[in-house]
Amino acid sequence: MRRRTGLTHAAVAAALLIGSWAAAGTLPASAQEASSSAAADASAPASPGLLDAMQRDLGLTRAEAEDRLAAERRATALAPTARKTAGSAYGGAWFDARSGRLTVAVTPDADATTVRTLRESGAAVRTVEHTERQLDTAKSRLDRLDAPAGVASWAVDPAANSVVVNVVEDARTDNDVRTFVRKARAAGPVTVRTVADAPSTFAAGTVGGDPYYTGNVRCSIGFSVHGGFVTAGHCGGVGQQVRGWDGSYIGNFQGSSFPDNDYAWVNAGSGWWTVPVVLGWGTVSDQLVRGSAEAPVGASICRSGSTTHWHCGRVLAKNETVNYAQGAVHQMTKTSVCAEGGDSGGSFISGDQAQGVTSGGWGNCSGGGETWFQPVNEILNRYGLTLHTA
Repeated sequence: MRRRTGLTHAAVAAALLIGSWAAAGTLPASAQEASSSAAADASAPASPGLLDAMQRDLGLTRAEAEDRLAAERRATALAPTARKTAGSAYGGAWFDARSGRLTVAVTPDADATTVRTLRESGAAVRTVEHTERQLDTAKSRLDRLDAPAGVASWAVDPAANSVVVNVVEDARTDNDVRTFVRKARAAGPVTVRTVADAPSTFAAGTVGGDPYYTGNVRCSIGFSVHGGFVTAGHCGGVGQQVRGWDGSYIGNFQGSSFPDNDYAWVNAGSGWWTVPVVLGWGTVSDQLVRGSAEAPVGASICRSGSTTHWHCGRVLAKNETVNYAQGAVHQMTKTSVCAEGGDSGGSFISGDQAQGVTSGGWGNCSGGGETWFQPVNEILNRYGLTLHTA
């Protein structure tokens, strides 16, 4: 495979989630330099480029971005313990950027010892009416309903202690939408909010110079796994051939699911190999992937894609059902990060932890919008894959 042209940043091979040269045995010198540089910075809170992107997209100073990443790492590590401590009184948890702490919701039947233990662990505690189990049960009832096009999505919002149903603003008075909302309210605690537009997937027609193609569809690579990479299911079906940015054969879709889910994986061969890197596209430094610890609601998160490259935002909701035109997709994570056509399948990462692959959303990177991703751990578990980490 020839070296990619048109990119101004160094170490393109190390940056591409599946390396882009057919050399046997060693990486090109530029890739080796990038790998050495990344390893030297392993102790840093984040790459300089990631911090720059957080400053740009989240309105933070550099010191605030560093502090936030450190606080989010603590919250991510605390979240599983907090859930276990709260037990049957657990009402959900989220990262509060203002306080820099994980907030844990508990119902009034949580005893004093539980509340004290949570606070001593560093969490803030909020008393709520409904447990997470009750909210999840209500959401599962909504998942069994037929949703009209004017209903964009629905998810449990732990901070609202409710199932939030997102309705497209122009469809609020539609009879089918009103019927869905009425049935949703009967299923449990529901809050209705409006969004600007209906969600759609982010695949795009063929254009030159992008990471991979399936037929006349362009999508983005998600994360390297041993043997290939993961991406979005709507980008291709099982058996379909995948070509790289230079038109050369990479492999085939080995597994794919869409709708209901939106995940897939592609095997890599023919001189392509995997590296644990998320491409920064010259906008930011390329980011090493060190694991897949799940960031809490409220945490900062960034996305890399072949169309709009690198953008950051916040985790808005988890386990959300997204109502695409092709059918509903479940267990998605919603973010405030923008995306556009061709970004589908690309990487969502929080610090150095892989989060998921881009599915779809609404809006664009000029006017803003929201984007959903399929959590990466679900994909790994579904296909028995191992994330390639640094």
